[in-house]
Amino acid sequence: MSEEHQVAQQLWLDYVHLHPDIGALRLWPTSSPVEYFTLVTLSQSPWSMASMLPLFTERGYQDIHRYAMADCGLLVALLAPHGDGPWLILVELQATSLPRQAREALLNLVQQDGSDTITYQPGAMRPWPMPDWNTYQLLTRAHPLAAWLSIVGPRVHHAGFDCQRLSRSLNELDIMLQEHGLTATSQVDHIFPVSALIEQRFYPTCSQLLPFAAGDEHRVPLGGLALIQKQLGAGQERSAELLLPPHALCEIF
Repeated sequence: MSEEHQVAQQLWLDYVHLHPDIGALRLWPTSSPVEYFTLVTLSQSPWSMASMLPLFTERGYQDIHRYAMADCGLLVALLAPHGDGPWLILVELQATSLPRQAREALLNLVQQDGSDTITYQPGAMRPWPMPDWNTYQLLTRAHPLAAWLSIVGPRVHHAGFDCQRLSRSLNELDIMLQEHGLTATSQVDHIFPVSALIEQRFYPTCSQLLPFAAGDEHRVPLGGLALIQKQLGAGQERSAELLLPPHALCEIF
């Protein structure tokens, strides 16, 4: 098994551990290929994109495109596999894009990991303490991904499947997912913009009851599942390569 395949397997196992309702789905064969993983991190070292990219490039992935989405507070790296495996979309939340109070709350939290030399590993758990509920709500108002990172850490936010590779239409799969209690939402469209060449539907997974710092428990969303389908005339590239909006492409990085 190649190192690239090992990384993809680790990401998948961690993803279904975080989203057991997705792991339990039997709407397509378990061997069906994942088109891409969206891995979210933040700009604070040692969790920055620059710190994490060598982990993936040294294991077979190629850093082919960068995207800047200033209105969303994100930088994105698109990583291609050498083979037919899943692509990686590495999303970095810019802490500087957050309002001052939320930025300070997030940085104060993540700096409690006790080290600036930690090396990220796929499938690693949150490296800092759980926030209290008020901090989580503050971060939610500032940016949904800031709140998500505070309780999960750098991790796969969602996996994407290409309908063509599943040999089903997007509408067929949508009906099947609804029958299993998963309903598409447009609430992530402004967080994870996609190209006009791709039709995407995002399905939040079931919220989970988590204990916060003061011992109180609350139900919170933890990510989801994406289905994508190329529009007619989109070309022969893999869907993941066409996923991100071309107007956000950085020519120099």
